[in-house]
Amino acid sequence: MNTPGAGRAAIVCGLGTCVPPYALTNEELSTLVDTSDAWIRSRTGIGRRHIADASTATSDLAIEAGGRALKSASAEGNTAVDAVIVATTTPDHPCPATAPLVAARLGLGTVPAFDVAAVCTGFLYGLAAGAGLIAAGTAERVLVIGAETFSRILDPEDRSGRAIFGDGAGAVVLRAGEPDEPGALGPFDLGSDGTGSDLITVRTGGSRDPYPTAGDAADPYFRMNGKAVFRNAVERMTESSRRVLTARTDWTGGLPDLVVAHQANLRILHAVADRIGVDRADCFVNIDRVGNTAAASIPLALGDADRSGALSAGRRVLLTAFGGGLTWGACTLTWPDIQPA
Repeated sequence: MNTPGAGRAAIVCGLGTCVPPYALTNEELSTLVDTSDAWIRSRTGIGRRHIADASTATSDLAIEAGGRALKSASAEGNTAVDAVIVATTTPDHPCPATAPLVAARLGLGTVPAFDVAAVCTGFLYGLAAGAGLIAAGTAERVLVIGAETFSRILDPEDRSGRAIFGDGAGAVVLRAGEPDEPGALGPFDLGSDGTGSDLITVRTGGSRDPYPTAGDAADPYFRMNGKAVFRNAVERMTESSRRVLTARTDWTGGLPDLVVAHQANLRILHAVADRIGVDRADCFVNIDRVGNTAAASIPLALGDADRSGALSAGRRVLLTAFGGGLTWGACTLTWPDIQPA
């Protein structure tokens, strides 16, 4: 775990979000696969999820969210950034990375741009990478985006996957500042466990299992061992959250005002809140409206929390996530006075 020191810190100064206009409700989904609104809500807490149309790629959502984050940050009079990081499990192509295209289409010039692949923990990993660029003096301002078109990798006949996942994007702008400023990120706690790499997979398409030739068997779809993932998610998010909260010696009482966790499953969110001693009412939930959007989940939740009034300047916030890899992480900040776009 890295704790903020006396040097440069990364400050959240802009936030933007985007979801596709089409919302697939549980009722409509039940006409496509063997499921029901009651079954989905009782197991996940989800009521609908947004689905991108065939002409919309991950980069399109990332550009929209990134542009809105830059607009949100423009109140400070600076719309330039020195680096772009895109966290995604569903890039436009296996090669090249999606981030350079996003940077170019946003008119950001020849800034360094790269993707982060940590599945649902990707946005937190991206925040840590952006904070590292700022701490090292490599960048003054960094655009970090989580973007997914997860619907493209779901088995059409998998009722669980189709019930859970949706599409969307969220982004923040980070700037260099002081560790005691509102919006300063830290400490971070990040981890991984490759012995669980088979629990969340898209098997076909990499060097281990390349795209098949004619007649070969292949599985190009997202697969997840739900029970094992549930257990690991609760344990890892709880442990990571406890570590960063313990390090926040400046927080009276040691607990956050609001938990904004990866929106994986309502039961997971409640279990983590219970274990770290936070009231469930102080664990923000928007999974009912957007589903699980993987790397886009946390920034989308931050945007919804701010717009709903659950998040306001000065509130102490815990971010935490768990994803394939296995990967997990947590981070804290005091929410700044910004206007999401």
